[in-house]
Amino acid sequence: MRFRTRLMLVLLTVVIVSQLATGVAFLRATQNDVLAKGSQRLEVGANVLQQLLDARGEQLSNNVAILADDFGFKSVVSTQATDTLYSVLANHGDRANADMVLLTGLDGHILASSHHAQNSPMPFPHLLERARQEGAAVSVVIAEGQPYEFALLPVRAPNLIGWVGMGILINEAVTGEINSLTGLDISVVNYRNDGEISYLASSHREQLAMQLMSGNSDELIKGEYSYSSQMTPDAEYLSYASSLYADETNQTYALLQLSRNDLLGAYRSLQWQLLGIVALILLFTILVAMWSARSMSKPLMVLANAAQRIGKGERVSYLPIGAERSEAGLLASTLLSMQDGIAQREAVLHHQSRHDLLTDLPNRISAQEDINRLIQKGDPFTLLRLAVNNFRDINDTFGYALGDHLLVTLANRLQHLPTPENKAYRLDGDELLLLVKQPSSSLAWRTHLFNTLSQPIDLDKSPITPSLSAGETNYPDHGDSPQLLLRRADIALDMARRHRHSHQHYLEGQDERHLRQLTLIRDLQDAVGNGELWMAYQPKVDSRTGMVNQFEALMRWRHPSLGFVPPDEFIGLAERSGNIRMLSQWMLTHVCAQLQLWQQHGYHLSVAVNLSASDVMDPQLATHLANLLNRHQLSPEQLSLEVTESAVMQDVDTATATLQELNRLGLKIAIDDYGTGYSSLAQIKRLPVDELKIDKSFVLAIDSQKDDFTIVRSTIEMGHSLGLRLVAEGVENRASAELLSKLGCDYLQGYWIAKPMPSEALTDWLDNFIPLVLPHPAISP
Repeated sequence: MRFRTRLMLVLLTVVIVSQLATGVAFLRATQNDVLAKGSQRLEVGANVLQQLLDARGEQLSNNVAILADDFGFKSVVSTQATDTLYSVLANHGDRANADMVLLTGLDGHILASSHHAQNSPMPFPHLLERARQEGAAVSVVIAEGQPYEFALLPVRAPNLIGWVGMGILINEAVTGEINSLTGLDISVVNYRNDGEISYLASSHREQLAMQLMSGNSDELIKGEYSYSSQMTPDAEYLSYASSLYADETNQTYALLQLSRNDLLGAYRSLQWQLLGIVALILLFTILVAMWSARSMSKPLMVLANAAQRIGKGERVSYLPIGAERSEAGLLASTLLSMQDGIAQREAVLHHQSRHDLLTDLPNRISAQEDINRLIQKGDPFTLLRLAVNNFRDINDTFGYALGDHLLVTLANRLQHLPTPENKAYRLDGDELLLLVKQPSSSLAWRTHLFNTLSQPIDLDKSPITPSLSAGETNYPDHGDSPQLLLRRADIALDMARRHRHSHQHYLEGQDERHLRQLTLIRDLQDAVGNGELWMAYQPKVDSRTGMVNQFEALMRWRHPSLGFVPPDEFIGLAERSGNIRMLSQWMLTHVCAQLQLWQQHGYHLSVAVNLSASDVMDPQLATHLANLLNRHQLSPEQLSLEVTESAVMQDVDTATATLQELNRLGLKIAIDDYGTGYSSLAQIKRLPVDELKIDKSFVLAIDSQKDDFTIVRSTIEMGHSLGLRLVAEGVENRASAELLSKLGCDYLQGYWIAKPMPSEALTDWLDNFIPLVLPHPAISP
């Protein structure tokens, strides 16, 4: 479709839509205004009805008051002469034009009534209760399905002797009077709880009134007309309902209505006038659109062709548009200047896509491109991947703004390094890269580099000496692609940071170890579901009795492709990757289920399980263990917990709170690998600990190393002085076992007694176990 045609269609569409929207909005506003005025009329009519009922009620109340004050009537009431009461009530009711009269005794039963049997209960108990509370009552009531305006007053002589009331039927006379006063149609309708119309008084014709009421019954019962005026379902009447009476059985409404034809009749001619105006405007718009499209299309087509050429990369120097001050001329000059702006912006975007926004160093993409160019040339070079040690602590202490200042300062120092020729990059976060065009880096050059980079930096008036680690790879020795060289530099950097070295060359095999770790971390999540994990149990022997006291549960993993994975390897990876809590929950559940199974077979055993630092910091651990013990019907004595020193020392307060909750459950707690961490007996005595496990590094050579002997003996003596039991792990021979027994060590654990064994082999081993005979200490500690 040609531009000229599209332009004309667009102009016509805009005008048509705007005219239609304007017309619809005008008609809708007109209709809403009419409905609003109709609603006001209906509300006024409802007020007139209420005032009329109030006036009739007041007149009725005055008539009842005259009767109640009549001395002769009081005398008849006092004697309760039935015939006389009926005669008096009938006469006064006729004089007052009342449709209903009644007299009740103090007990609320009818003494005489025009509509009710003698001695029957008061038909309007709510009205009677209100009259007792307020002294008199006037309200609408329902009798035999008909609404009455009813007044009830007391009869006193001088004390209260009864209640007398009169009622006037709300009928066509009332609706006709409202219709003559307001011009509104009104219907009085009563609905019983079964939805059936029991009475109808209306200013409509009787047949039409019944049809209207049956069509509006659901809306009336739901109260939809009571909140605001609404159109009836057939959209013929604007309706408003005023409630006259409601109880458990009846709902009486005055439904005021205004015909839609009466509301909108005056506006129908306005609709035709508006339609004619819209038609004339559309005709005029077509003519203007055709002329505008023809005059505007030619220069726009020239500009469109020029834009296409610029989009293809061509340079346009002149556009034959005409007057430069016209809109088309201004657009042409803007288009010409835009192509210059595009070229400049492309250069800026290209620079930003290849440089770090903070330090303005080339980024990872630039590094890969430069490395690839050097590889294609075959020139040897060195990559140093640098990272700031404890950079997160610097950010936490000084703030991110000052951390950014540190990175900018290091970037400036890298950019101004002396020869050999080098180029610096920022890879990510606190990691920088230095490309050196030499086969390798010398010690002297690296020393000068680290001295330069480690000069103090003033952060918030506090001098900080940055500490950096570097991982080095060399081309072509360590790879022939940018990705491989950068990854191996990252591996070397990770080794340097882990071992707290300032520099680490990439070594053959590190890549494989890194890939193995990634594989183990990845597969560890599926190891539980695939049934690759299992538990081994190693016995502990009481040194005094020689009997097995307890078993320690040790997790094992047989990888489907890598085979047996040592616990020290995958436990450490689980802690670093955040999977340790998953393993701990599986272990606790598995051990408790195994204890229950042994118990069912007559073996009442106790097992110690190891908790990680993450477990000790878990506030839900005690609740989880309590649920496990209860689920598997175990006593707390059957399960004990072992926690390493390092796990407790990470956050002593949190660990103490968790261990105290576990202790309150009745679980025994032991400090594992004691002597290898930073804790002391002074710290441990604050904890609810029952046992100390002496690390096997002190036990393996206790029979030959004097220093180990001294350490173990001191630990046993101090532990006993604090009321703790001592467990020695790593008992490899009888000489060590006898020496530990003489020193007073309570329990022994090690390969000399038994290696860790699977659960299915434990019971057979236990049945064949012969208690050990060990020497006792000369003096019991």
